[in-house]
Amino acid sequence: MVSPFDVFREWVLRRQCRSLLRDLDVPAPLNVRDLCRRLGEARGRPIELYEYPLEVPGPFGLWFRLPDRDAIFYQQGSVPWHQDHIILHELGHLLRGHPSGVGALDPATAAILRNPAAGLEWDIAEEETDGDEDLRRRRRTCYDDRYEREAELYATIIQEWCSVLTADPAPGGDPAERRISQSLSHHQGWR
Repeated sequence: MVSPFDVFREWVLRRQCRSLLRDLDVPAPLNVRDLCRRLGEARGRPIELYEYPLEVPGPFGLWFRLPDRDAIFYQQGSVPWHQDHIILHELGHLLRGHPSGVGALDPATAAILRNPAAGLEWDIAEEETDGDEDLRRRRRTCYDDRYEREAELYATIIQEWCSVLTADPAPGGDPAERRISQSLSHHQGWR
């Protein structure tokens, strides 16, 4: 059963997602990599994306808060639309400020430490000794159900809006007819 509090939380999250996309001036159709670049610039902390062969079964994505940047790993063996969803899910954890998963080394994190992604400069000794202030590992297996639902809802909301905003209201046909149809559409971007 859905509580009134859950409905309110979803409404707040929808407003925050819309505000973020509007403030970052993200155009439709959404390019998730462009969203990460713009968000990194706005926050002053780059967000690096790494396509990685994460072990199955296991998490589809991982987020690492490094001292000077954020790194998101997403499943290499997945289709592009699912990779976008994984990245958006991890961004949901990042932006919602979910609690840190620092602690025991899970198998997926251990695999990345043993075989880092190309281009990732990461001092393993530093990673193992830094405290909660400098490095926060975020991973799917550490969250309670509320955090997972929030991150999943975040990804779903953005992808849902993208599909509505990129839907062609007048497929084919006359270009003038398409312009008229688009101008009369109730969709006003991320407003």
